[in-house]
Amino acid sequence: MKTFNSITTFSAHTERMQQWFDTCLGQYLLAQEQQYFDSTVANIFGYNALQIGCPQFDFLRSNRIPFKFNVGMSQGVSLLASPAFLPIESGSMDLTVLPHVLEFSAHPHLILREAHRVLIPEGHIVISGFNPVSLWGAPRYFKSLKNEFPWCGDFVSLARLKDWLKLLGFEIVGGRLGCYVPPFNKEKWLKRFCFMEAAGDRWWPISGGVYFLQAVKQVHGMRIIQPRWKKKFSSKKRIMPATQKLEDK
Repeated sequence: MKTFNSITTFSAHTERMQQWFDTCLGQYLLAQEQQYFDSTVANIFGYNALQIGCPQFDFLRSNRIPFKFNVGMSQGVSLLASPAFLPIESGSMDLTVLPHVLEFSAHPHLILREAHRVLIPEGHIVISGFNPVSLWGAPRYFKSLKNEFPWCGDFVSLARLKDWLKLLGFEIVGGRLGCYVPPFNKEKWLKRFCFMEAAGDRWWPISGGVYFLQAVKQVHGMRIIQPRWKKKFSSKKRIMPATQKLEDK
């Protein structure tokens, strides 16, 4: 019964997400998300690629890895499973993408740990998330919007996410921020403030509504130091003193 309730909850969450992405603001965000994922994953190679969450969108479409699938707890996924407990072999994925998964999970650090586990050494992870330190983070403090998607999520700050990745052994190799336009629900206001998007990277680079991060799993090598038994227990060669001839005085 508990599993059924979890699936029902995630299905309802996915339905709310789909409805929001159908709005003009959701389409504005989706265009930037799709553009970033398309350009980032296009040149990542391997055998297996995994997308966690958002089954209604294919963020791996530009990637040429032969086997690609989606995992989550909602309808439309290839594998029905909790992102915090993936039934996937360790070290088997070459690429994992997490589009807006962490901020809508009760245990985001567990999801990151699982993503790290299933990745091969030098495997890639690409993450997108809402930036709480932005105009997009402000609606979370309004009572009228607090329960609405996406403002109902627990936004993870960029600095906090970087700390989690470093603790797990990831090396951050790329990323950017986007969506500098205020989160208006009217298309005419989005178009009127589109100048903020062009100037965002230059004038307020840390206040983009959405951030993207790309990291690589690092596995430190180990060198076995063997004991030098022979030299330790071998008898030391003694230098015999040379005989000296004493001259009679």
